[in-house]
Amino acid sequence: MMSDGALSQDEIDALLAGVDSSAMGGGHSHAATMTAPSTAAVDFDIGALKGFFSSTTDALSSNLSALTGAAVTLSPPQADSSDRDSFLNQLPDTVTVISANYTSGFPGEHIFILPEESARAIASLMTKEEDIQLDDMAMSVIGEVVSQMVGTQITSLTDKTGNKSIVAASPTAANVPKAAAALPAGNFAVMNYNLDLGDGKPHKMWEILGSSPANDISIGLNGIAGQPAMGGGMQMPAMGMGGGMQGMQMPGMQGMQMGMGMGMGGGMQSNLGPANVQAVQFPNLMQPRLGPHEAGNIGLIMDVSMEMTVELGRTRKLIKEILGMGEGTIIELDKLAGEPVDILVNHKLIAKGEVVVIDENFGVRVTEIVSPMERINDMGYN
Repeated sequence: MMSDGALSQDEIDALLAGVDSSAMGGGHSHAATMTAPSTAAVDFDIGALKGFFSSTTDALSSNLSALTGAAVTLSPPQADSSDRDSFLNQLPDTVTVISANYTSGFPGEHIFILPEESARAIASLMTKEEDIQLDDMAMSVIGEVVSQMVGTQITSLTDKTGNKSIVAASPTAANVPKAAAALPAGNFAVMNYNLDLGDGKPHKMWEILGSSPANDISIGLNGIAGQPAMGGGMQMPAMGMGGGMQGMQMPGMQGMQMGMGMGMGGGMQSNLGPANVQAVQFPNLMQPRLGPHEAGNIGLIMDVSMEMTVELGRTRKLIKEILGMGEGTIIELDKLAGEPVDILVNHKLIAKGEVVVIDENFGVRVTEIVSPMERINDMGYN
């Protein structure tokens, strides 16, 4: 029978499943062939990732306990690589997804996932409310919890990799069906934690890294742990017991031999004559003065504007206290009355002063200047 050119539903299903559609219908007798989906290679070192994230669980447990006021324990994670379909099979039907993607340092997808009931339990601990609904306020509370966790991890990751540019976006949380969870493409790294919130119920949390940040972090961790030897692979001759120095052939030196090693038994051999030994001269560690050239360069930026602020004081509040603030609320700061205020440039402390009033406007009189060297170091120009 002639086909009218339209695909039947069976043929459409076969195409989606990877089956050769020519084997469907039409009286053909040959067997259908299956095309296995390709799996991307896993480049990241799952062992290195597990070791790092396991090392942060004690600090994370302490942070969570301080935030919630409960004895919270996060176990060292099980680590594995997965893809979307395999991972979704592990999840309950509804989950809370918190995106905290890395924007620099190791840029890429960084996601936390909680079962709906675990997210509700955390939000309840934070707000001290029973039967809390996972509304926008609850999502903000959970996002703040994850923000504190990510900050702790970044501090540790900076120490272990030497990468000082690691930054993550402010976490955003949403409660969605698991099929709607935005997961990384291809293979990704999964850290599977057990979470004890002190309520006698088992809780889980998954932390996911896309393949790019997982690979970059693996390289960073392994680079610090196993730094290559200096010298670009050049091997220094071994020092033996005894006395003889064996000549070392240098490529491109027309047979010149340099006595570089101590052989077993014998006199020192050298075709270069006696060595000229001199004391090592170390440079002066004093801060050099700026010459005319450097001073001229600084003059080029003298007209650049910078933000100057005066900080009266600071304080920390619980989220429930912040949400409960209204008109007339008094906020107590960490500064004593009459204590000098901080003067900052681009959020860096440069001086201290006292508040004054100038023609109905507030001002500040400088009473103490931070030394120039301390200011330069604080601004990161050292």
